[in-house]
Formats: sequence, structure tokens, C-alpha cells
Amino acid sequence: MPTLPSLFALIMFARISGFVVAGLVLTWALVFQTSFLPLSSSHEDFLYAVLHPLLMVIGFIIISGEAILVHRSLPGSRNLKKSVHLSMQGVALASGLFGIWTKFHRQNGIVANFYSLHSWMGLITVFLFGAQWLMGFLSFRQRGEVRRTRLTRVLPWHHVFLGLYTYGLAVATAETGLLEKLTLLQTKRNVLKRSAESMVVNSLGLGLALLSGIVILAALSPKHQTRSRRQILQIF
Repeated sequence: MPTLPSLFALIMFARISGFVVAGLVLTWALVFQTSFLPLSSSHEDFLYAVLHPLLMVIGFIIISGEAILVHRSLPGSRNLKKSVHLSMQGVALASGLFGIWTKFHRQNGIVANFYSLHSWMGLITVFLFGAQWLMGFLSFRQRGEVRRTRLTRVLPWHHVFLGLYTYGLAVATAETGLLEKLTLLQTKRNVLKRSAESMVVNSLGLGLALLSGIVILAALSPKHQTRSRRQILQIF
């Protein structure tokens, strides 16, 4: 069973990893801007191309991961933690939706952009995330015995499992996107396999994998298993 110092260290490690991941994706987007230049010379297209990884990594993955950690790190009542959790998840959902839109706003349309595993996984992830947030919001608004019954029956298998599954799927989707983008850069933009940009992108992928592992470990740490079932449900 983790002690309070070890739990604190775990959460801090997750946040440090989040800052590192955010720094890497910002470095990639701002330093290697030529990799995001579209075939057209439109400044708007370039802006949307840069916004996509920023929104999906920082706005969607990092913020949703921090929302998972709220119940372990934020002092206060359960209702306060739940409110902050839902608010942060709402921001993450908005970032995910806008991040997807940045890829589909062009004249080619939505259907033309669904050509890869990354695009399909992204759509599924955001759909599951939105359904998850809506269920949490409706559950939070209910009071009394109805709410307790819903929590007991639904959360163990739906909210807890599906929440962590969706978070893991979001990270996996980002990894496929990084692989797809880096492969395209190396084959069509002549980016060397051992170049600085390749190292940044690969480091970003490793950072995301590390971050997701720490967040999931913190959410499922053995300390939760010693509490009552009702307290376990308070994680989400």
C-alpha cells in the first residue's frame, strides 16, 4: 500500500511528465514549423496543422489525465472534486472536438480524411470520451438514492473501466498519429531518421507512454482497494 509521500511523489511525477510532454509537442510545433506547412500557402491551413497536435496532446490527453488525478490530489469535498473533474474533462472534450475539426475543415471534407488507422481511432476515442462525460454529468446532477443506485450499478464497469480505457485509447491514437506523421516526413519531406526532429517526435511518443502509465497507476493504486466500494467509486 503506498504511503502518502509515495502517493504525492507519484502524482508529482505524473505532472512533471505532463510538462515534459507539453514542452516536446510545443518544441515540435514551433521549432520545426516547416513540417506542418501544407501544400497550399494559406496561413490558416498552417495554423490548423499546428493546432491539431497541440490540442490533442495538451488539451485532450494531458488535461484529461490531470482530471483523473483530481480525486487523489485535490483537497475538499467529493462534490468539489467531481465538479473540477467534470469541468476539466469538458475542456478536454472541447479540445478534442476542435482538434479533430482542424483536420476536417478543408474543402476535401470529412470522408476524404478518413484514410488511416489514426483517423478512425481518433473518432472512436472522442465519441467514447463524449459519451463518458455525458454519463458523468447526468450522474452528478442526480441526487439521493437514485444517484447512489446508479453509481453502484454503473460506475464499476462503465465509468471506471471505460474512462481508463478511453484515456489509454487516446494515448494509443496519438502514438499512431506520431508514427504516421514521422513516416510521412521521412519519406516525402526528406527528414532524416536520426535528425533532431525525429528525436523530438520519438521522445514525445515515449513521454506519452510514460505519462499514461503513471496516470493509470495512480488511479488504480492499491490504496483504493482497501476502501469501501462507495469510496472506490469516488475516483471518477
